[in-house]
Amino acid sequence: MKTPIGIGLIGLGKHGERYAGHIKRDLEGMRIVAVTRRDGRQGRARAAELGARFHDDLWQLAAERAVEAVVAVVPPSLHGEVVRACAAEGKPLLIEKPFAINVKEAVAMVARIEGSGVPVMVAHTLRFSAVVQKIIEWAPAVGAPHQIIIGQSFEPSRLPWLDDPAISGGGNILHTGIHEFDLARYLTGAEAQEVSCFAGRVATERTEDSFAATLFLGQPGGGTILAAISASRGTRSRYGEIRLIGAEGQISADHSLHRIALLQGNRIVREEQLDDLPTVRETLRAFETMLRGNEPAPITPTDGARAVAIVDACYRSLRSGRRESVAQLQEN
Repeated sequence: MKTPIGIGLIGLGKHGERYAGHIKRDLEGMRIVAVTRRDGRQGRARAAELGARFHDDLWQLAAERAVEAVVAVVPPSLHGEVVRACAAEGKPLLIEKPFAINVKEAVAMVARIEGSGVPVMVAHTLRFSAVVQKIIEWAPAVGAPHQIIIGQSFEPSRLPWLDDPAISGGGNILHTGIHEFDLARYLTGAEAQEVSCFAGRVATERTEDSFAATLFLGQPGGGTILAAISASRGTRSRYGEIRLIGAEGQISADHSLHRIALLQGNRIVREEQLDDLPTVRETLRAFETMLRGNEPAPITPTDGARAVAIVDACYRSLRSGRRESVAQLQEN
């Protein structure tokens, strides 16, 4: 059996506990050796339950010798500091999406990471959905894609900080749209060139919780893919539509309902109901594989920065009322 990798977990809120639970229950190749949380009393109690050391701040955690790699599950306004600490201590990092609160910060973070040589993976967890992986498998059957539709809706958040721009950095465009923008890139292999966006509020007061965006994605060999992206965080229901449309047919899927169908003509020629694969668990498994030197990071800091660049263009479109260009970032 492989020696477990010592993990320092930054953040033990609702989402951070998902990571902690999967490491403890499902991943024999990792163990949590240190944690930090803003609420020190709760953090110390949870550290004792996990058999881990509690640290008052993330710099102390990154510096601990027993910490071989860091998992950061904190608001994106803290991501720059997380990257600085891990780069300074030479600690590999798995960092939650969104990678940064804006493209300027994202570019600076990528430069710091590349300068340090520290391996970093961005947790765009939806890539590891069983439905998304099945779309990749079936995609050749639809031919070259020319349109992709991605939509997601779920309940209003009960986390107050998500509606505080000083902490969250933005609303649903940043926190849910980031998943969808990343999927548009991942499933088409194309990069967003221009964006037009509209947004509104249903349950929030200071940030948007509903939006719709149109993306124009340029393919490496020429041609354009049209993407329609939308999300709502204001309904007592859930869906996660992904529709990939090509000249030979289309894939109609829902990652929330775990189903997928291949359509050609006016018939469903193939259909499956898939298992609900825990995406955080699969993300952690990919991170462990990276740490053990078997594969490079499947989702790079530049991937994270490119999704943030689309978010930036959406916010500029909201302010200008016009179509806006997406900053083009180069992979070094």
